[in-house]
Amino acid sequence: MQEKRPLVWLSAVYPAFIASEPLFRDWQLIHVSLSNHSFTSAKTGTDARVGVFDLGSLTADQLAHLPEWLDAIPVQHWVAILESQQIHDPEICALINRYCKDYHSLPIQADRLHAILGHLWGMSELQSRASLKKQRSYHDFALEGESLAIQQVRTLLKKFARTEEPVLIYGENGTGKEAAAMFIHDNSSRKNKPLVVVNCAALPPSLTQNELFGHEKGAFTHAMSAQKGRIEAANGGTLLLIGVDELSLEQQSAILRFLQEGMIERLGSNHSISIDTRLIATSTRPLEQLVNIGAFRSDVFYRLGSLNVLLPPLRDRKEDIPILANRILSVTPSAEGPRRLSEDAIICLAEHPWPGNLRELQNRLRQALLLGESPQIEAEDMGFTVNPEDSYRRSRELSLNAFRSRADRQAISVSLALAHNNVSAAARLLNISRVSLYRLMDKYQFPHGAHQARPPKNN
Repeated sequence: MQEKRPLVWLSAVYPAFIASEPLFRDWQLIHVSLSNHSFTSAKTGTDARVGVFDLGSLTADQLAHLPEWLDAIPVQHWVAILESQQIHDPEICALINRYCKDYHSLPIQADRLHAILGHLWGMSELQSRASLKKQRSYHDFALEGESLAIQQVRTLLKKFARTEEPVLIYGENGTGKEAAAMFIHDNSSRKNKPLVVVNCAALPPSLTQNELFGHEKGAFTHAMSAQKGRIEAANGGTLLLIGVDELSLEQQSAILRFLQEGMIERLGSNHSISIDTRLIATSTRPLEQLVNIGAFRSDVFYRLGSLNVLLPPLRDRKEDIPILANRILSVTPSAEGPRRLSEDAIICLAEHPWPGNLRELQNRLRQALLLGESPQIEAEDMGFTVNPEDSYRRSRELSLNAFRSRADRQAISVSLALAHNNVSAAARLLNISRVSLYRLMDKYQFPHGAHQARPPKNN
């Protein structure tokens, strides 16, 4: 028996006619009622790829809160059902344009609605299969990890995703700036609309306007037909400018009107086109510094930087390296089967400064999978030079006892400083006896103050 496909139905009343319609017998109806003001009912718990929301059944108050429900329910493709007069409402049109792949006017024609939903489910299946064939890269895991630095970044990105403000993402090469931009898009209300990527470093100055704004037929010699630019292609979705710090002053001037007014003109046209797009930009250099030296326009900078986030380099989140390394290894095919990192390899990964960040980590691991022949990946397989003495030294430095010793030394040093070298007061701060503190000071060779009297030893 064929498994039923889940269909989310968001409305104020239960769609009884769908439950009894023969064409929808192969769908599992999941009704989410907007009469319930709690979002807990929005958690469908199933792989609901398609959904319907019924605008005709909603009150004005429910309609005002509809975007919050649509953001909360994990559905890939939405279809709107509406009264014929609602199509003339600009707010309704904006809502459908932002969230929906299609719409259906009342009264419902079961065969037509069934065809729309079936097509969207099929497209979702194709997209899912295509993503399985795609080679995974560090962008897929860049935001994973348990370090405080990356947790703070994830929290900030989630907040950014709920707004429509422009976002500026800073970070060194290979830190995952594009992954952060995709995270914002995928968690925003525009997730079902296009994410159009523009590599600013590869944008020729002479072709900037044509690439970004498009052209009309006959605008220049070989313009045989009209063509949309990259900005217009992002209408309703998100425009990602990678490496915005690479734009020349002339190129920055070209996009200023779009940033100010959300309007563009194709080459060869005097007709302005209004564009509704979310703007995200990335930069490896602080734009404020470029503004100060005259290399970046201040008016462009202030329109890009409403919200900004700095992605930490890999050397500042070393506790995440084993997690990221194992994730990359798990999705990278190897002729030798599953591979794991040796102890020396893990130590080398922790000690390396990672100037290339996640991109370098990925490249070294892929090199190891190609060159290594044993089930265990050694440091040499990743291009690190290791000798036995260094390996022994690193092993001792990274042992649990070594970490404990460093913690003990720091605790003693800080407590003595706070207590002005009074051992009794320092012992009280550490919640240990004075005798125990003296023993620790002897162990770690801390000098005793001349004015401090040692407690007598028990014979």
